[in-house]
Amino acid sequence: MKILGIGNAIVDVICKVEDNFIIENKLTKGTMKLIFDDQEFKSLLSSLNIEKTISGGSVANSIVGLSQLGNKVGFIGKVSDDDLGLKYEEGLKSEKVEYFYNKKKEEQPTGTCLILVTPDSERTMCTFLGTAGKINENDVDIDIIKSSEITFLEGYLWDEGEPKKAFEKAINNSNKVAMSLSDQFCVDRHKPHFLDLVKNKLDITFANEQEMMSLIGASSFEEVVSFGKNLKKLLVITRGEKGAISIFGDEVNENGVEKNLKIRDLTGAGDLFAAGYLHGYLNNLSPIDCLNKGREMSSKVIQQIGARL
Repeated sequence: MKILGIGNAIVDVICKVEDNFIIENKLTKGTMKLIFDDQEFKSLLSSLNIEKTISGGSVANSIVGLSQLGNKVGFIGKVSDDDLGLKYEEGLKSEKVEYFYNKKKEEQPTGTCLILVTPDSERTMCTFLGTAGKINENDVDIDIIKSSEITFLEGYLWDEGEPKKAFEKAINNSNKVAMSLSDQFCVDRHKPHFLDLVKNKLDITFANEQEMMSLIGASSFEEVVSFGKNLKKLLVITRGEKGAISIFGDEVNENGVEKNLKIRDLTGAGDLFAAGYLHGYLNNLSPIDCLNKGREMSSKVIQQIGARL
C-alpha cells in the first residue's frame, strides 16, 4: 500500500447559511467547534436545509483524493453499525479505498460534521465526533501499518486517553509518518504535544500559515521559515492567496495560486492539497511539482460543493 490514513470517520452534512447564523450561534467563522451533546447538534441542524451529505473526515478526504489519482490506499476510522456508518463504509469502497475496520454497534452513533457555508464560500464546522472520537489502540493493526509506505494522521484525531494511545501505536510502527495539524483550534488545544510531534516524531507536517504561527508563537512568517529550516524535516504550509511553501532544511520551494477560479466552497481545500502533494511525493516528483499537484487538486475541489471530487 502506498499510504494508510488514520482519522476521524465523519459524515459531512453541508448547509448554506447567512453570516448572521454564524453570529447568532456564537460560532467563529472559518474554524471548527466540537459539540459533545448529541441533542445540541440535532437542535443546530433542525433549522437548516441540507445541501449535501457525504462521507468525510479530513484524512479520509485526502485518502480518497489519492485513490482518485491512482494510488493504492487504505483507511482506519471508527464508525458504528448504524445507517450513517453503513453509508460511510460504502462511500469509501466506491472510491476504491480499502477500509480496515469491522464496524459493530457502539454506544455512540457515527460521527457527523455540520459544515456551514457562508456567502463568501468560507466554511465553519460544528463536529459531533460520536464514536469516531473513541478510536483506541485495538482499532489499529500493526501489520497493516507496516505494509504501508506512509501513515497519514490528522490533528483532529489527537486527544488524551485512548485516541492518544492509538496515535502513538501508529507512529511507533510506521515506516514514515505524515500529519496534518488540521485546525488552529486543535493547535491551541494541544500545543505542547503537537510541537513535540512536529519536532521529534513526524517526517512530514502539513499546516496552514495561521496554525504554524500559533504552534511556534511566531510574530512573522519569516520565523516560521527559520523554524522549518532548523527542523530538517519536511514542512508543507498553505498560505491562502499567497500559495504554498515547502521547507526541508535549506531547500525552500514556493508556488502561487491559480487565478480567476469560481470559488463555491472552501471545504476540503487543505485535504485535497495534501492529497496532491503526497501523490507527488510518493511518485518521486520534484518539490515544486508536488506543490503544483497540491494546488491543482485544491483548486478543483473549491469550485464545487463538498470536500471530495
